[in-house]
Amino acid sequence: MISMFTFYRGKHFKETPIGKIPEDWKIKKLENLAVDIYYGITAKAVERKTNLKMLRTTDIKDYSIDWDNLPFCEITEKRSKLSKYFLKKGDLIVARAGTAGVSVLVEGDFDKVIFGSYLIKIRLKNEVLPKYIHYFFQSDIYWYHIISNQAGSTLKNINLPILRSLKIPIPSSLQEQKAIVHILSTIDEAIQKTNEIIEKIKRLKRGLMQELLTKGIGHKEFKNTEIGRMPKEWKVVKIGNVLSLEYGKGLPERKRVPGSYPVVGSNGIVGYHNQALVKGPGIVVGRKGTIGAVTWIDSDFWPIDTTYYVKTKTSKVSLKWLFYELTYLNPARFRLADVVPGLKRELVHALKMPFPPLPEQEKIAEILLTVDKMLEVERKKRERLKRIKKAMMNLLLTGKIRVKVR
Repeated sequence: MISMFTFYRGKHFKETPIGKIPEDWKIKKLENLAVDIYYGITAKAVERKTNLKMLRTTDIKDYSIDWDNLPFCEITEKRSKLSKYFLKKGDLIVARAGTAGVSVLVEGDFDKVIFGSYLIKIRLKNEVLPKYIHYFFQSDIYWYHIISNQAGSTLKNINLPILRSLKIPIPSSLQEQKAIVHILSTIDEAIQKTNEIIEKIKRLKRGLMQELLTKGIGHKEFKNTEIGRMPKEWKVVKIGNVLSLEYGKGLPERKRVPGSYPVVGSNGIVGYHNQALVKGPGIVVGRKGTIGAVTWIDSDFWPIDTTYYVKTKTSKVSLKWLFYELTYLNPARFRLADVVPGLKRELVHALKMPFPPLPEQEKIAEILLTVDKMLEVERKKRERLKRIKKAMMNLLLTGKIRVKVR
């Protein structure tokens, strides 16, 4: 267990194929650090319960796995020894296609979970800590090796020779490896705690939206309407009586030059331009691509031709409340996403929605905006932590900053 350590900068370095490292460190190829490296087994996911579950490339997200939601599977190829495909503590699993190069460290024994054929398993020797290699697999050096060994310009897949030839800087002692792992794990724990806070705030927001956008604030009397139960003081209106969806305008990628105004697509900001088409703040709705997605833009902006932007028709509507209401309604939920080739604005205009008085709209928007600000604070905190982790990995895993254990 590491109780105390100090950082220091080493004085003596040596040149290596992957750059300068401390003189007392070694460079080793992954094939010389591994007991074995091999592909997974061919299997297919099934709905019915079987004795086996399967890890797929799509199950690896942010270098981790939700073990509870792995699918059941059936093996579709004959292998004499199935046990070699079970996941054991200390295994490193790397995606060779799809999310190619992304890895996960198995931190427990899973006797009934196999890894699929689009994954690679690495079992390491005792001279190196699996978690140290797991962090190295997230570093810039690792990704440079993986990407530079691709035939094309985009990362499509990797194979055993690419992984085996990977050159890794190894500290001279396991104790230093442990110290590096301890520091990076501490940052990971902070990121995980922030993720948990973000999820709690998201659940709070979902609950508040359902409550506020259907029941309002402090109402005692309610009425039944064609779109459901709502406060007696509210009205039922057609969306088209409150707003119109206006077509965005095409802007080729080559013309999305650096500028002050966001260029907005169906799934959010896709660039910046030196001109704006619409005066903000405003609301953009996905017409093609992510159909029905609703985006809020604080400034003047340019909506491209896969979107609509919202133009209000009355002064009795709060634009921010309207954003939350459209997000909650999300036209895609009304089967409009099935319309080909895209979202038909006439169908959206014909939909009905609840319409509170303007003062209540503003209060509802203010409450939900407060929650959004809480989310933004935590998301920025998470991004800071990720930047710190990246910087620390690049320094610690190359020995530019050393860890002295006491």
